[in-house]
Amino acid sequence: MEGVYKGILRHVPAYIRDLVPYPPGKPMEELKREYGIEDVIKMASNENPLGPSPKAREAVQEIADRLNIYPDGSGYYLKQALSDRLGVPAESIVLGNGSNELIELLVRVLVREGDNVVTSFPSFLVYQKMVQSVGGENRVVPLKDFMHDLDAIVGQVDNRTRLIFLDNPNNPTGTVIQPDRIEEFLDALPNDVAVVLDEAYMEFVSSGSTVSGMEYLGKDERVVTLRTFSKAYGLGGLRLGYGVMDTGLAGYLERVRQPFNVNSAAQAAGLAALKDREHLSASIALVEEGKRFFQKELPRLGATVFPSHTNFILVDVGCDAKVVYEAMLRQGVIVRPMTSYGFTTHIRITLGLPEENRRCLAALERALEQA
Repeated sequence: MEGVYKGILRHVPAYIRDLVPYPPGKPMEELKREYGIEDVIKMASNENPLGPSPKAREAVQEIADRLNIYPDGSGYYLKQALSDRLGVPAESIVLGNGSNELIELLVRVLVREGDNVVTSFPSFLVYQKMVQSVGGENRVVPLKDFMHDLDAIVGQVDNRTRLIFLDNPNNPTGTVIQPDRIEEFLDALPNDVAVVLDEAYMEFVSSGSTVSGMEYLGKDERVVTLRTFSKAYGLGGLRLGYGVMDTGLAGYLERVRQPFNVNSAAQAAGLAALKDREHLSASIALVEEGKRFFQKELPRLGATVFPSHTNFILVDVGCDAKVVYEAMLRQGVIVRPMTSYGFTTHIRITLGLPEENRRCLAALERALEQA
């Protein structure tokens, strides 16, 4: 039996064998047990501290008795609601099991073995993983001054380039592309290279700070916009995202996506969340309050907090980020060390409730004293 198993594995291509799995965080209960702590707050995954909209909770409860029924395979009502909210044709919208699935679908449709895709580093790790999974070449351009280096990205494009992924705002720096640079960037690219603007945090961006990819719908078929319900809408556990793109490209994604890829609970919750503008406004206001708190308090600890257009902040603590992370973890506060992103003295803090922010600050102060 062992020999047969090895024989099967012999046909796995090298680009799959070399693929490193996405590193999941440990469950909260396991961290409590491992570190001997009880009261833990998680400020590492950019989740909404208010949770989902009460209307979304009610929608999920109402659908519980109908879980034996397959979901709406077209996502008709959610697409119509998004179409009305965004002012785009429903035919331009593709729903996904999180925006992760849409990244995968775009790569499957447009990239073949030997083609290349240009991304930045650091940015969302899933871009590179999906490209490698189909045998594509990742061309990775380092950020410049914590921002996408658009000129260097253009310099990496050749006749085998199929996609460019730009998270705007960027994760983990929280920076955005300046509005005047996007037009210049698009003009410098060939007409057969798709530009994917991943706008997972766009709800937190102040007006006029950048340009949404949706502004190019009907004007430039190369531009694809990705959005998610995981951040501002607080539905990360249901995995719901959507893409807005040229109807021709949307049609091809619809052909390759799995039937019923977005479950009934996610569709119902997303539809209800869109209607709850008060919850969205409260979520955005809470983030802004958290930014002001940390921008005021962190400098007195000798830490540097960078301007952010997201629901997290990047902080230079001036010493080994892993040491600070461990010291905060033992106090029951989970943040994200940025060492794997090449920022060895930086941590990323998700903005939480006021009491969580205060506790995080106190834990960071003690950690820096120990360090």
